[in-house]
Amino acid sequence: MSMREETATILVVDDIADNIDVISNILSDQYDIKAANQGPLALKILERFEVDLILLDIMMPNMDGYEVCQRIKDNPKLSNIPIIFLTAMDSHEDEQRGFDLGAVDFISKPFSAAILKARVASQLKLANYAKELEQQVCERTQELALSRLEIVERLALAAEFRDNETGNHVIRVGEYCRCIASHIGLASDECDLIAISAPLHDIGKIAIPDNILLKPGRLTEDEFRIMQSHAEAGAKILDGSQSELLKAASAIARSHHEKWDGSGYPDGLKGDEIPLYARIATLCDVYDALSSVRPYKSAWKKEEVEAYINELSGSQFDPKLVEHFNQVKEDFYQILQRYKDE
Repeated sequence: MSMREETATILVVDDIADNIDVISNILSDQYDIKAANQGPLALKILERFEVDLILLDIMMPNMDGYEVCQRIKDNPKLSNIPIIFLTAMDSHEDEQRGFDLGAVDFISKPFSAAILKARVASQLKLANYAKELEQQVCERTQELALSRLEIVERLALAAEFRDNETGNHVIRVGEYCRCIASHIGLASDECDLIAISAPLHDIGKIAIPDNILLKPGRLTEDEFRIMQSHAEAGAKILDGSQSELLKAASAIARSHHEKWDGSGYPDGLKGDEIPLYARIATLCDVYDALSSVRPYKSAWKKEEVEAYINELSGSQFDPKLVEHFNQVKEDFYQILQRYKDE
């Protein structure tokens, strides 16, 4: 168990010293006891020490137990600590107010040692179980996220292997996209999203016949039209999911050959009509294609690639993204070197 009951720390909050002494005498052989004789002091103790359970008197001067409870529950760092109210009241309305504030139990004064021990032990067990359950959920969520990432990466590799490209190409494109997305100010979760989804941009190539996809020479007009269909095919493969990741991947797959001036395909979108993620992926994909060796070409020099992207600013590429690219182009080059092809 992650929290052993015998070493649990209990905070007793009561303005009457005799009550604190009684509770301490009953519980100190099993638990570490901390005490506060007023609400503000209790809150200071909670800021400094790890506490597993709170025994909280209701009737206290200046700041009563209800207010202390409210402040604890309003603090995300403290809100999961179970609170048992100590009260001389026996009104159902008072109990309901306490439960509404988030208390887990009430113990009426005067109380027996057996009842106090039993209630405390019970609530610590429940709190410990909740912590373990939360940890298990967190671990399972991380496992699912890793599995999802692996599936996306392998799906992207399937398309690249058919196209005689390397696995590092899709890794580099994802990292370029993360770099420029971060520089334009997208939130970290959006940067992660585009980095994971952009490698699926060419997934539709699995629908292109080998005699066209692998043709070493120039494509005919009819063959080029068939090759262009990979954008729509990729979107169809990825469409219909509730996953934000696959929604982003579908938009990128469909629109990564659109051009800023409207001359791209498949939809002839222009300017801001093109999804932002697709505009980013387009620039990053072209950067890597020009920077890498292909069966039909050698790798361009760094300066040549950068000049080409600037030359097509406002025609193929979003000019604002090109401005950002110029500020992170050294980072792009570092990514190219870090994940270079064998």
